[in-house]
Amino acid sequence: MYNILLGGAAGDGIETMSGLLEKMLKQSGCHLFTIRDFMSRVRGGHNFTQIRFANQPLHAHRDNLDGIFAIDETTYREHYSQLSADGFILCDQALAIDDPRVLKLPLKDVAKELGNPKVISSVAIGALLKIFGFSLAHATDILKANLRKDLVEINLSALHRGFDLTEPRFGFKPVQTSDYLLVSGNTAIGLGAVAAGIRFYSAYPMSPSTTLLDFFSTHSSTMAIAVEQAEDEIAAINMAIGASYAGATAMTGTSGGGFSLMVEALGFTGIAEIPLVAVDVQRPGPATGFPTRTEQSDLKFVISASQGEFPRMVIALRDHADCFYQTARSLALAKKYQLPVILLSDQYLADSTTTIPMLDASEIVRFSEPEVTDLTPDQRYSRYALTENGISPLRTPGKSEALVRVDSDEHDEWGQITESATIRNQMVKKRMNKLEGLKAELIEPEFWGADQCQSLLVGFGSTSGAIKEAVDILNQTEKNYGALLFGDIYPLPTQQLQHFAAQVMEIINVEQNATGQLAALLREEALISCEHSILKYDGRQLSVDDILTGIKNLKGGF
Repeated sequence: MYNILLGGAAGDGIETMSGLLEKMLKQSGCHLFTIRDFMSRVRGGHNFTQIRFANQPLHAHRDNLDGIFAIDETTYREHYSQLSADGFILCDQALAIDDPRVLKLPLKDVAKELGNPKVISSVAIGALLKIFGFSLAHATDILKANLRKDLVEINLSALHRGFDLTEPRFGFKPVQTSDYLLVSGNTAIGLGAVAAGIRFYSAYPMSPSTTLLDFFSTHSSTMAIAVEQAEDEIAAINMAIGASYAGATAMTGTSGGGFSLMVEALGFTGIAEIPLVAVDVQRPGPATGFPTRTEQSDLKFVISASQGEFPRMVIALRDHADCFYQTARSLALAKKYQLPVILLSDQYLADSTTTIPMLDASEIVRFSEPEVTDLTPDQRYSRYALTENGISPLRTPGKSEALVRVDSDEHDEWGQITESATIRNQMVKKRMNKLEGLKAELIEPEFWGADQCQSLLVGFGSTSGAIKEAVDILNQTEKNYGALLFGDIYPLPTQQLQHFAAQVMEIINVEQNATGQLAALLREEALISCEHSILKYDGRQLSVDDILTGIKNLKGGF
């Protein structure tokens, strides 16, 4: 298992380099987990990509490094303390880096000799593959698939030149990864929506949700999806609401600041009972905050967003496979219960890539369409008919003889505006009855660790992978730790939580925010308190090592 970091300034080609190296490692028989850390600027600053690879599946990143490729001296200064004693720093011979672990090579000179200084990254990739004992067997196919035709040969030459500059230092036993998919979180969300039959997506570009808009825009023609880049988030959600009202399976996406603008329209979906999925790819706030960083601070906000009371569902995406299956499920649930479903992701999950088993569209949640008989011309359509489960017959304008009324005011069964106190009580109760059906659909949090654990970690969303690995490491010495990892988060499933709360000595919430929002929700919904918290809110993702250090500090050392 190895961990390498590629660092430089924005514009130095780190993203392109890491993308090519990832694919070559995957084709060479590696499982991967890659994170991207970049500043909110087009040029300059310090950006890096961290690639962890092994011959077994990976679910999180670690802080310790086996190698660093430094385009500039800043990369060395920022990360040399993370490098192991027997690690290496690969850089150009001109850099003023004085460290016994440094491996200086004529990377720039080779690139200039080849006639294009920008191929320095390919020279470095060749050297890195050699250092870890890989061949260039897959290089040609990967370059052809990812670069312009006129750039393939020069980059292939650069790879071979870099490969010849050094010698193997590490050994790696490859495994079969052809039945695994290398995918980012946002791409997996897009694929899940496609598998569920999405027909409309609207958004305003706001990092870190923008790559989701890119995905749908790129594939809109081949996948028959109408995609609209709106002028702002208010327009984006209202377009998606309109598309859903017209019968299309619709979704919108944004980050926390954009979701703030969507709040009033979210309430409209609640009272009008229009199916909608909204993706909130979280970043640190408030206001602009850290545009390109990560956090889990929107949980309480999205649970209570918009004035008044109406049913909704909130699902926190835990990993890349979850992004696929839960997105497809969310679209099905939104349509079945005629309400908004909010998917919580974050920058870490959205931009990280990993190898996961091939996705299976046959495994996604689907519901059969309710049978709706058409009306005779003299019959009135009760769009909001009072039903025990709160779900009323939904027709599509233009596909029915019925007039499909919709309004943001309170209304009666036929969609006619009313100020009747009696009807108001009936309609509120009808809508809230949907929560009982939703509770029957809930998926309990995943349990990980020792069944008879005495210390229980609880987390939600993208911290799941790091929590799992931390629990595995802790249980190597004492089988005392377990974890509950929440995906469905509102309404809150409580069976597993209550079971383990009655057993353990302490509950520790692990969250990417400053106030322990999950812990507050557990206390509010289940009257269960967390004794300790491990919180991080500097915009950088909680790592396995952060959790282990947090546990150590709570315990006063192991």
